Amino acid sequence: MTDKQSLRSRFRQLRRQQAGQGAVIRDAVKAHLLARSAPSAHARCIGLYWPLADEVDLRPLLKDIQAPLALPVADGHGGLSYRLWDDHPLSADGCGIPAPAVGADLQPEELELLLVPALAVDRHGIRLGYGGGYYDRLRADDRWHQVPALVVLPQACVHDRPLPRDPWDIPFEGWITERGSGQATASPA
Repeated sequence: MTDKQSLRSRFRQLRRQQAGQGAVIRDAVKAHLLARSAPSAHARCIGLYWPLADEVDLRPLLKDIQAPLALPVADGHGGLSYRLWDDHPLSADGCGIPAPAVGADLQPEELELLLVPALAVDRHGIRLGYGGGYYDRLRADDRWHQVPALVVLPQACVHDRPLPRDPWDIPFEGWITERGSGQATASPA
């Protein structure tokens, strides 16, 4: 088992133990979103995610956030895009996750923030996900890297020591936990 595999197992279990924090974390996400500038008629989208097992469920925010929302659409081969999440039906994407079935892929300039689930994140913003690399590949594109991105997870999964980092890992700007938002610090040289 690789170091990342053992860490995934450890943090998956830890996140499962913290599942009761979901509503509090969701409230912290809501507070973060409501504190941003007031939405205009030309508001950009907030990129959410469809929750998998033990991930914080942000879907109840639909009624509270006055900005258009978008969901990721995975192609099952490493590609990820975002589409507007409106009243059209969702269908399984290439990874079997509910996603908008219709609509054009959004351009990075159409999103103001990405909220991304994780198993863990370190203080430098290095995210430990499931290992598919979908978010890393998306954010490796300079245009997508310009979109602020925060990880949503329990505070217990914010790791004080650096997580293993591969050359393709793109640091996130910060995270939101039950304690509110935190900002990543620059990695040591």
